[in-house]
Amino acid sequence: MLQYLERQKDLTGNQRRIIAAAVLGDMLEFFDYFLIGYVVAFIAGPWKLTFGQSAVILLSSGFGAMFGAVFYGWLADKIGRRKVFIMTVINFSIATGILTFTPDKAWVFLSVFRFLIGFGVGGLYCVDLPLVQEFVPASKRGMVGGLVTAAVPIGVLMGAALGAYATPYVGWRGLFAIGMIPGFLTLLIRAWVPESPRWLIQMGRMGEARKSLAWALEMDPASLPMGEPEGLKQPMSRLSDIFHYPRSLAVSWITNLGAQTGYYGLTLWVPTLLVQLMGVSPARASFLLIFVNFAGLIGRVGLSYLSDAIGRRPSGAIASFGAAILMVAAAIYHSAMIGSVSVFWLLLIVNNAFADGGFAIVGPYSSEVWPVGLRTTGMGSAYGFGGLGKVIGPLGLALIVGSKNIITPKASVDALLPSFCYLAAWFAAAGFAYIFIGMETKGRSLETIEQDLDASRPPELAPAKAEDHR
Repeated sequence: MLQYLERQKDLTGNQRRIIAAAVLGDMLEFFDYFLIGYVVAFIAGPWKLTFGQSAVILLSSGFGAMFGAVFYGWLADKIGRRKVFIMTVINFSIATGILTFTPDKAWVFLSVFRFLIGFGVGGLYCVDLPLVQEFVPASKRGMVGGLVTAAVPIGVLMGAALGAYATPYVGWRGLFAIGMIPGFLTLLIRAWVPESPRWLIQMGRMGEARKSLAWALEMDPASLPMGEPEGLKQPMSRLSDIFHYPRSLAVSWITNLGAQTGYYGLTLWVPTLLVQLMGVSPARASFLLIFVNFAGLIGRVGLSYLSDAIGRRPSGAIASFGAAILMVAAAIYHSAMIGSVSVFWLLLIVNNAFADGGFAIVGPYSSEVWPVGLRTTGMGSAYGFGGLGKVIGPLGLALIVGSKNIITPKASVDALLPSFCYLAAWFAAAGFAYIFIGMETKGRSLETIEQDLDASRPPELAPAKAEDHR
């Protein structure tokens, strides 16, 4: 049945609509996810928030995303991608709406519901991407997966614009009310997408799988073969089953941890460093960072194309080592100028094309290297584990500069080279994981990849035979 999908040269209208809906969905949800940064800027003074209270509010959604990715990823392998996707949207939409009624100075209330928002958004990311990948042929999967992630920076920029221009009219609570709209839009544009045909086949629901696939291919279901249910494995829904695939676990966990540690560690320092090194105001530094962030968007699009052109492993390695090398170069040449333009700023722009752009490989690849019965579980575990980078990055910087503040350690020009070398090492670790642990998935069907994964497992972890399941 799936051979009809893999023989596709051009995508159908329904497949294009699935992709467009996923792009729009991720953009809108991360727009809501990052609103909190702008809200805290408005309430920190009036609420007289301590540094620790502000940090808890800001970090709560990040920790929620870690746990939500693991939980909803596991659940999507158990009960289906479509059902869980809808659950994640309802999760963060309701939590966002409740924040509209946040009492004054109730920072604990705000933190709890921001945790719940992150819980839903983390789950959405780890369910939405595999769902899209399972509807497209191998020849298009890398580009499609990368483009879905490319929408995230646009959502962040939308959040910044809303915080800057809408707050004077609606207030910071009004931002949360507006933040409910993306959730309802996402439900409307995704409610018509059927369940993944690959998940349905895994469950032995061949008739439903044929209808789902025929819908995507815009064919008459009767023209597709039904397929034989014999030999199908039952879905492995236990979280512990991810350890049965040590290679998949190692490459997805290390690449996620390396990319998130390097990227988020750098993000914390860059605004302050631009002020110190270039002698500009914080407002001017924020303006200069627009170019840095835009380069990340360009990098995501470029690496999405590259992943199908030359493969996931070389593309991931190029992104990781490129980010590492450019970080070290930026530290070494931090005081150099080309005319009146800072070389440090220019290198940051190019660096972000690799560092941020690399997420166009990290997420989609973390989904591809798992079998269908563990795809969202494995991807969710990798995304959750990688979330530790949001702590490890700042913690390492704090140790290097001798600061007790592990959330936003004080940026120091004197500590620039060792700090950037520390973050570059994490990017390099991801690059080595792609090269020495990773498997190439370019142009290969998800079923072929799964066969190789099962064949490479240690004998004691080999999958049970079909008759054992029956």
